[in-house]
Amino acid sequence: MRFNDGRTWLEYFAAELRSWREYRKMSQLQLAKAINYSESAVGMVETARRKPKVDFVKRCDDALETGGALRRLLKELVERELIPDWLDRWRIVEEQATALNSFEALVVPGLLQTPDYARAVFERSGQPASQDIEAQVRTRIERQQILERDDPPMFVAVVDEGVLHRAVGGPKVMCAQLLHLVELCESRSDIVVQVIPKDVGAYAGLAGPFAIATMDGDEFVYLDTALYGQLAESAHDLAIVKRMWETLRAEALPRQASINLIKKVAEQWK
Repeated sequence: MRFNDGRTWLEYFAAELRSWREYRKMSQLQLAKAINYSESAVGMVETARRKPKVDFVKRCDDALETGGALRRLLKELVERELIPDWLDRWRIVEEQATALNSFEALVVPGLLQTPDYARAVFERSGQPASQDIEAQVRTRIERQQILERDDPPMFVAVVDEGVLHRAVGGPKVMCAQLLHLVELCESRSDIVVQVIPKDVGAYAGLAGPFAIATMDGDEFVYLDTALYGQLAESAHDLAIVKRMWETLRAEALPRQASINLIKKVAEQWK
């Protein structure tokens, strides 16, 4: 991720740290002694040659009396780094949507995941070991605030029954995740989860996951792949995906039957 002026997030953080140090009239050596790090460590962070550790940033906040400004900045920058431009565009649409329709064949939709379930998904995603899993989990859970706002969207999710049986994170995590779905569906009229039973066989959704959002009367389609997502806005693409959605709804069990099935599988995970 780069900012409009061409700087990376490391360069942006480095400049902020340097500004705070100079504002407090401290040299790199003085700051290093105050935080019990080497002068070279401070220098490497200030020149964007080293990613700052949380402990390093906390100590800098204390020594420079920033009120936690550097920790907050680091958190924001890291989370922005985790969200590519194409996903950021979808998030803007998602956050303002009045209705969201989602289909998943392999995992529980992100807006409905528990922290432990989300963590297990990220841990097994095949991404580089350098990725901050906990930051990704926090970002996903914070994204769920869309469903907690004063005027939440009507959210309908269709999932393949295989999602209920796939051991993501183990029995305990799966049981908690499925009970979470049941609780949401039984306590909220604006959240619906419908399950396509395993005896349906082949159906349109096997082509891949997608979501449809309605915002200001317009509709947008988000298509997900292993490498990146695509925000489709053309009338042609929208018509194809909406037809697929209607087909999936027709294949899925009704609301209460889906809840009953989720409860039954949750008991099997105990």
